Amino acid sequence: MKILVTGAAGFIGSHLSKRFLDRGDEVIGLDSVNDYYDVTLKYGRLHNLGIDHQSVEYNKIIQSSKYPNFRFIKMQLEDKGNIDALFRQERFDSVCNLAAQAGVRYSLTNPQAYIDANITGFLNILEACRFNPVKHLFYASSSSVYGLNENMPFSTKNNVDHPVSLYAASKKANELMAHTYSNLFKIPTTGLRFFTVYGPWGRPDMALFIFTKAILEGKPIDVFNHGEMRRDFTYVDDIVEGLVRVNDNPPAGNPYWNGAQPDPSSSKVPYKIYNIGNSSPVKLLDFIEALEESLGKKAIKNMMPIQAGDVPATWADVSDLTTDLNYKPYTPVKKGIENFVQWYREFYKV
Repeated sequence: MKILVTGAAGFIGSHLSKRFLDRGDEVIGLDSVNDYYDVTLKYGRLHNLGIDHQSVEYNKIIQSSKYPNFRFIKMQLEDKGNIDALFRQERFDSVCNLAAQAGVRYSLTNPQAYIDANITGFLNILEACRFNPVKHLFYASSSSVYGLNENMPFSTKNNVDHPVSLYAASKKANELMAHTYSNLFKIPTTGLRFFTVYGPWGRPDMALFIFTKAILEGKPIDVFNHGEMRRDFTYVDDIVEGLVRVNDNPPAGNPYWNGAQPDPSSSKVPYKIYNIGNSSPVKLLDFIEALEESLGKKAIKNMMPIQAGDVPATWADVSDLTTDLNYKPYTPVKKGIENFVQWYREFYKV
């Protein structure tokens, strides 16, 4: 298949691009390579895919030196003219939209970035798919859409109308926008609600990265909600496996869907929502203990109250994923942390 992966210099996008390439797909990776976090890390991921950072220019397609079936282009999703031109030129079979302004806390101080990338940018992708038909558009949503919902585990059958951050609201908006285009233009769309993804090449603004750096430097770590947070930590390879299976199985309309009792996760049109999580929540203090064991060093803990925009717990119900795609994430947190620490030490020469 010929697949567009947006956010290809990102954490999940770089892993997914490599997975598609390894199985023989043709991939065009797109990323704005913005400075939300250290661009050295982003270019490190691209280097793994055979892209030399010195050759990267805006709106210039670069051929990988490592994968003959990989090309990369630096571009913003908000750039409608160039997005449309890329779709007309390349004629993609499927599109995986992972590019977004990430982070809950950043949305409290920089809200416009979320409207530009996550709303306007996603609209441009939908419009490009409308006028250059694709077999499947699948995209990153987030467990943060569950917001104030306290029903555990979080199910795609739950109502998600009470987000607690603009980031979460933008992801819910993506799901609604996708359904509209599935309904009006019969574009098969699938949204993936990711649950706290971690692993090698992870983002520096995520807890595992922050904790590892601080512990190794002998600095204290802020432990929010006094360590009582529970997160459904999901290893990146498990997320990628789910994405590949979703790519290969575009949704059809649900023949049993009933407008009198509507299922939020599906529709009579080609639209579907899945959770992808480990379905095994871990207490933050236990997560830190596993990290301490892997690093061979104790953390200095600074206990803090819960932060604005955070939820106390996440837990994924992945029954739809198991039923439809015969898949359930499985990597234990301890193993995933070990893999991350090994990568961290090698990349930063610690």
